Amino acid sequence: MNQHKPGKTDEQWRESLSPEQYAVCRCSATEPPFSGKWYRHKEPGTYVCAACRAALFASEAKYDSGSGWPSFFQPTTRAAVSLQQDESHGMHRTEVRCAACDSHLGHLFPDGPKPTGLRYCINSLALDFEPLK
Repeated sequence: MNQHKPGKTDEQWRESLSPEQYAVCRCSATEPPFSGKWYRHKEPGTYVCAACRAALFASEAKYDSGSGWPSFFQPTTRAAVSLQQDESHGMHRTEVRCAACDSHLGHLFPDGPKPTGLRYCINSLALDFEPLK
């Protein structure tokens, strides 16, 4: 089981998130590709953590990777996310977590566009959106 930062209890997370969001954010599940609310979304604004509302990704950093999940080439700040090695499912990957609440967001891959060459492949269920005002 993941070690989560102090804050909400497991019961409080279950109460504040939908069952699907809980599975992704607190148990590191993955939504099916091409199923997420934010996959084709193009409105200007900021993608925030669905669990704690921390700003994670600006719409300007979003691009269509064709992977089936919302993809970004960088977070709003380096401090917005934390990275951990993930050896689950027989794969070697870099897991992306919300730095504020330690929710699982998705994974990081080195096949993104310029300027970073990175692809933050993020579950829609781990995100919410705040439109530009």
